[in-house]
Amino acid sequence: MNPLLAFRPKLLEAVHGYNKERFIQDVGAGVTVGVVALPLAMAFAIASGLKPEAGLFTAIIAGFLISALGGSRVQSGGPAGAFIVIVYGILERYGLANLIIATAMSGVILFVMGLLRLGTLIRFIPVAVVIGFTNGIAVLIAVSQLKDFFGLPIANMPADFFSILLTLTHHMEQLNVQALALASGSLLVLVVWQLLLPRWQARLAWLRQLTIIPGSIVVLVGATVVSDACGLDVQTIASRFGCIPNSLPAFTLPSFDWETAKFLLLPASTLALLGSIESLLCARVADQMMVNSDHADKHDANQELMAQGIANFITPFFGGMPATGTIARTVTNVKNGGNSPVAGMVHALTLLIIMALAAPLAGHVPLAALSAILMFVAWNMGEWREFVHLRQFRVPYRITLLAVFLLTVVVDLTVAVEVGLMAACLTFIYRISSLSRAEAIGQAQYPELAGHASSVQVHRLYGALFFGAVKLVEDIEEHLPERVLVLDLKNLIYVDSSGSDVLLALARSCQKKQVRLVICGLAHQPLDIAQRSGLLQLISPSDLAADLPQGIALAVGR
Repeated sequence: MNPLLAFRPKLLEAVHGYNKERFIQDVGAGVTVGVVALPLAMAFAIASGLKPEAGLFTAIIAGFLISALGGSRVQSGGPAGAFIVIVYGILERYGLANLIIATAMSGVILFVMGLLRLGTLIRFIPVAVVIGFTNGIAVLIAVSQLKDFFGLPIANMPADFFSILLTLTHHMEQLNVQALALASGSLLVLVVWQLLLPRWQARLAWLRQLTIIPGSIVVLVGATVVSDACGLDVQTIASRFGCIPNSLPAFTLPSFDWETAKFLLLPASTLALLGSIESLLCARVADQMMVNSDHADKHDANQELMAQGIANFITPFFGGMPATGTIARTVTNVKNGGNSPVAGMVHALTLLIIMALAAPLAGHVPLAALSAILMFVAWNMGEWREFVHLRQFRVPYRITLLAVFLLTVVVDLTVAVEVGLMAACLTFIYRISSLSRAEAIGQAQYPELAGHASSVQVHRLYGALFFGAVKLVEDIEEHLPERVLVLDLKNLIYVDSSGSDVLLALARSCQKKQVRLVICGLAHQPLDIAQRSGLLQLISPSDLAADLPQGIALAVGR
């Protein structure tokens, strides 16, 4: 089938049977998600080293495109906390123009991944790697917010972990007590509002009405009112970045330098990989939450990647940043009755309306309050219990998770993912090779082998004969019998090119030493590769047996 014909947004399916009742639910959910996304979009952009409007532009443009073209009914997209570290690093090293190019390149990579049906491969990334870099990113987000949390007057923060700590230490004497008090109070309100109120509402029914309002909005409005009313000496969005525009920007094409773009391939690939993992994990969570809904439906991973690709290719040219599906928006969408991509599109339009009407008011928001919101996001983002439960897992799992976590924090996210995937691959190879084995068959199992101990050998292979298990056959080759070698391959489920090479080498050694080779039970994939590799051409058809008893009968001349 032509891959382009596979481009089918979930929106086309969701409109079947769509009615006024579902539309009202979508609008309600979309407006709620838009309100939740407002402070997060600005906070993510500021933490990434960009102006706050970059987050708003991304939530509006990318959020609309991801919902309209995506492969999930309820996923909502926009800027994500996971991108903060990468975006900040690209800005520090390459500048804003190259961030635009890198984001657009990541969009192309994502679209090609979806076009080539690679969406399901993301599921093969080990849990240890995902948890390791997720927790590492959470730590880096929290550390990056300490500057505004303490109100420190630092013009430019470094990108690496130890330099950040060193810079914070050198400026700690300039701590702004008012900013610290405002940030601490904001964080306390968030914890109470998001974590404690839901527990208390079972006893106090009137609290249910309060919990409808997102905690981040309560903090945003409350901190702004307190700051203005008390005349606090704290930095605001306007004092650092100026006024937020009340309309979307025009299309801007940055200067393109191919020599620099070549260096952006790795950061762009990291953005694409992280975005694909984040969005598809989020889509799976959404599927689980919708399982009992009348509109439950499995997401299309490849369509989702193509939509993410289009969004990330277009958005940066309109002042945006990398985007993906996000847990906070998606969960809010589902909990508030969202049942189709229309809810995600309404979320984007809600943000556009808010920006058009209330952009000047956003300038009064204290940065200390946004830092508290991001601190809370970082805490919720991490899977901290996994550290407590590490004892329950095997040593390779612990090493992989801790290595990815430490490398993410101390070195670089790209290096961490590369090392984590390599460690996971080595662990997988070791475990699969340990499941593959060769068993010597003797007269205890087959009495007819009595008296043929030196002239006839029988071996049964189990598992997969791949590059990590070829020594099993090499050991057999080193100790060939005098007359006949019988190999039972019935329990061999897979043979790779290295496995076929070692079997060919064994067959040639048998020919050279005039040892008859009898092969039993060849079927399925091992039979196919034996035909294609030329192994069957080296063996007489009379030496191919359907099963081991027949092979032994051939070997002993019965």
